[in-house]
Amino acid sequence: MTGPRRVDAHHHFWDPTAADYPWLTDALARIRRAFGPDDLEPELEAADIEATVLVQTRSSVDETRDFLRLAQVTPFIGGVIGWVDLTTPGVAETIADLRSGPGGDRLVGIRHQVHDERDPEWLLRDDVVDGIRAVGSAGLAYDLLIRPRELPAAHALARRLPDVRFVIDHLAKPPIEIGDGERWREGIAAFAGLDHVACKVSGLVTEASWSSWTPADLRPYVDHAITVFGPSRLVFGSDWPVCLLAATYAKVVDAARTTLDGLTPAEQVAVFGENAIRIYRL
Repeated sequence: MTGPRRVDAHHHFWDPTAADYPWLTDALARIRRAFGPDDLEPELEAADIEATVLVQTRSSVDETRDFLRLAQVTPFIGGVIGWVDLTTPGVAETIADLRSGPGGDRLVGIRHQVHDERDPEWLLRDDVVDGIRAVGSAGLAYDLLIRPRELPAAHALARRLPDVRFVIDHLAKPPIEIGDGERWREGIAAFAGLDHVACKVSGLVTEASWSSWTPADLRPYVDHAITVFGPSRLVFGSDWPVCLLAATYAKVVDAARTTLDGLTPAEQVAVFGENAIRIYRL
């Protein structure tokens, strides 16, 4: 990507009338409706964000195909992070098939809802490791959707696969509302020396109190991430429309700007765009 410099590297689209989303429970009823490009585009324009990365929401190759086709006709979608079954021997063939189809040039990464797996060491299964290795061999990044419970396995995986570009989503979901973050702090700190692992400043408002959070609640976690990853390995993402449970799109952007205000202007430019362009090869 040679033009856009401001990127939202993490958002979703979904339509509960067209597919099943098991995680969209009654507790999330406020966002249990269709969200698409027409809903997001005005928010991007108001926030002066020029490109996005659309992220999978279901364990479905069909969804990935749909997202790639959508990216082909939606100018602001710079990349798609899709889903494939990492546990099958045909991972490489599935990825190649996706990339050869409509919008296949927009496929920039793969993700799985690891934090929903019962086994905290699911990432270290031989078949999963082989699958993620195939993702890296295809030139794609792998997004780690994990909580503090899975951080040790994610760290071991990253050490095992130094040639794969990893991105930790949502700072690994620190327990902001509870306030007991020591396990998270130690788990995140382990990634300090792993230059092939980046981290998204995203999804934090929904880990805090939905009704009463402030940027001050988020700042200690963002500060720790800055210490661990440095400005060159942090990426901004809105996590829209999940974020709507706790904040508008504009408030999420403002919170990110506030918590990152200690960075230099050049470093802020990197976090809000250049890093995503580089890491995801947009």
